[in-house]
Amino acid sequence: MPPFDKIQHPKPFKQRKSFAVRKQEVAGIRTKFPTKIPVIIERYQREKYLPTLDKTKFLVPQELTMTQFITILRNRMTLMPSQAFYLLLHSKGIASMSLTMAQVYKEYRDEDGFLYMTYASQEMFGHNPSVAGRTGDASGIKASL
Repeated sequence: MPPFDKIQHPKPFKQRKSFAVRKQEVAGIRTKFPTKIPVIIERYQREKYLPTLDKTKFLVPQELTMTQFITILRNRMTLMPSQAFYLLLHSKGIASMSLTMAQVYKEYRDEDGFLYMTYASQEMFGHNPSVAGRTGDASGIKASL
């Protein structure tokens, strides 16, 4: 299957909404869903092999581990077990897979209240994996608009 490099990349979430709007949105989410973590997941801008997620905003149970969350995202994108998939926090580092989303949120949340993650394949680390289909199941997390 050819790379996904022809997909149009919208502006990053932070550029689409002002800080005040984002902060207000998080306040509403945390009031309505106090046990959910508001997460923004965006595709690495130079990513060519992983499909684009159908949603950017997710409400994730705070007790979910990073391992469980990555499994859900991999299933949502129908990735093969051999395909590399990395979730970077603030595009800088990778959290321990044993941490809960509450722990990750406490440590890495943005000043607007969202937890920002960027996903990428191994290509950014020097390897070009191929990609499978693009359907999946998001059981365990709520996708928002």
